[in-house]
Amino acid sequence: MTEHHPVPNDWNTWDTQYHTAAAHLPSGLRIRAAIVAPDGTVTDGFTWREGLERLGHHTVDGEYAEVTVRAGEALLRLVFTNPAANVLTGLAELLPGTPDGTRVRLIVDKLPSVDSVDLDRGQATFPEGSDVGDGVVTLPGHGGTFAWAPVGVSAPAVDFEAAKAAAESRAIGSSGWLGRSAEGYQRALTWNTVIRTDLARVITPTSRDFVHAGRRGFYGTWALHGWDTFFCGLTATWIDHDYARGIYDQMLEQATDRGMVPNRVSDERGRTDDRSQPPVGAYTVFKSYLSSGLSDETRNLSLLTGAYEALLGWHDWWTRDRVGPLGLLTWGSDPTGDPKSATVDSTRRESGMDDSPMFDEIQYDPKTHTMDLTDVALTALHAADAEALAAIAARLGFTEVAARLRDQLAGARTALEERFWDADAGHYRNLRADGSFDIHLAPSMLYPLLAGSPSPERARQAVETLLTPSLLGGTPPLPSVSRSDPGYNRHYMRGRVWGPVAFLAVEGLRRYALDDHVDRIVDELLSMFRVEWEEHSHVHENYFSSPDEDIHPFEARSDFLLSWGNLLAYLAMQQLADPRPDGWRFAHPGRAATLTNLALSEGRLHLYASDRLRVTLDSTLLVDGDSSTVVSSYSRSSTVVSAVVSSDGPVRLGVPSAAGTTVRVQVGSSPVLTVGVGDDRTVEVAPIGGRVTLTASSQDAG
Repeated sequence: MTEHHPVPNDWNTWDTQYHTAAAHLPSGLRIRAAIVAPDGTVTDGFTWREGLERLGHHTVDGEYAEVTVRAGEALLRLVFTNPAANVLTGLAELLPGTPDGTRVRLIVDKLPSVDSVDLDRGQATFPEGSDVGDGVVTLPGHGGTFAWAPVGVSAPAVDFEAAKAAAESRAIGSSGWLGRSAEGYQRALTWNTVIRTDLARVITPTSRDFVHAGRRGFYGTWALHGWDTFFCGLTATWIDHDYARGIYDQMLEQATDRGMVPNRVSDERGRTDDRSQPPVGAYTVFKSYLSSGLSDETRNLSLLTGAYEALLGWHDWWTRDRVGPLGLLTWGSDPTGDPKSATVDSTRRESGMDDSPMFDEIQYDPKTHTMDLTDVALTALHAADAEALAAIAARLGFTEVAARLRDQLAGARTALEERFWDADAGHYRNLRADGSFDIHLAPSMLYPLLAGSPSPERARQAVETLLTPSLLGGTPPLPSVSRSDPGYNRHYMRGRVWGPVAFLAVEGLRRYALDDHVDRIVDELLSMFRVEWEEHSHVHENYFSSPDEDIHPFEARSDFLLSWGNLLAYLAMQQLADPRPDGWRFAHPGRAATLTNLALSEGRLHLYASDRLRVTLDSTLLVDGDSSTVVSSYSRSSTVVSAVVSSDGPVRLGVPSAAGTTVRVQVGSSPVLTVGVGDDRTVEVAPIGGRVTLTASSQDAG
């Protein structure tokens, strides 16, 4: 297996249980912080429901990490930095308002899976006046700085505020309409990146709280889930491409001999060999690839090469093992040695919509090993998977496979239109075993748009019908089941708003340019995301479907830092920058906003929307136009810039990087012109509504 970023060595917040611990790999040495109250009470098990106050910035590689925790009235700010190889420096300071007599305690021990740690291999430095005991160090006063370095190595002095500023300057940033959503988008991932207890694999579970029994979670110390992981990989791409690749691989390497990517794998419960989860792998991996550069010349091909074989095996597994009573793909569960396999409950879990009212009346079909309800979501997602996988295969040179997948896509689209479309209702429906339409409605009835199945007229009819306030519209939009459903009760997947469901639905709306609906949905979902992040430092597993619902109690089942919640922020970011199969789309969101530091192979992408729309690659201008400017199908290689430009005013476009002093300009079907390139390396095109192509030229300007 290729080594991925972050690699399992040096200092980072690797520990699966504690946000307040820095651990060293491969040694397993761990240093964690606790708050000691004036009465001697020690608090060190901070979770989101018990003491985690605010997440600061966290780099993927552990160069900088900051968190604030609370015990009663005491607030502790904890900073870890990794200024040199195998060197940890830290700052632990009690903040104003903390009761007098409160102290910070550092506990020096080891990761649970490590047999022993040789403390003689390192040297520690603590503030003068620290009370140093056996594995316990109590800092004086309101805390101070500390360090750990190998014997013979001096830990450098660190300006922690300067280190923070430097780390944050390289992070994805946002402002204006996006607020501080980019913070939550990134930190929901990096703070959930840990080491598996066998010390062999870095993983990014969707949530530490969800997977760790010591944090009131549901597994031992770690667990990974299928479609959760693919959405994490997608949103990790703009942070670091190798980081995203490692996230994808952590799940793909768990595929069974038959090619199935499992629903779950964990230390305590093992792998679910009976069932999978929704097939979103190829779609997310391909979108990651598109996100990684401005053209195929520069995109990170390793995102595809490392995933292709497993993705193809998983795609074909569905057509072999999940054909239901109607001869269509159907959620299921194979009989295995697990007593929970081959049950109604396990088939629900394969759908990813565990307790949805859509499955309240289903039965298990022992002949097909599936439920007796055929969900339009599976056929649509498998079709979208085929389309993305065909594009991947074509880029990797597997032309015969690409052709087979396109044929399969055509067949799936026919099935969607002929079998799942309810002409009387004006939208898609699930099918019962007798072929009749099921009564339940969910956002998954919009997934055929993701697969490019309906005509534009049918797509709009389905959307206009379903996105009414009494069904899937309203405030907030896209509850996980229709508000009219007899099983709707606002709990979990019986009504809450879920990031992945909203993402897949909105991707379909965008494909059909239903921007009036997209704008409203994205704006409302961003508002929910911003409130929870900016006021509570939460990125939720799911969000309320009614503004009067409190999703914070433990019983409400909405994890406070679950990575795929950042899809709500990602949907809003896509309003400014969206990588699509035909090229990037850049547009003004209608409100002032900035989005900066998106990681591309060529550099960092920045977008500024105010009275104008400006797009830059590092300091190189790509697009500059008034607020009406929409640039779509954008691609930039070393020799050609191509885009469809719509604007009420003139637009400046950056020229290809290989262009000298001249560039050949083609606007629509007009004659080709050779024009000079100014010092700003741009050319200006008049207000247009069509394709512009700029080609590097060695000719003199005409």
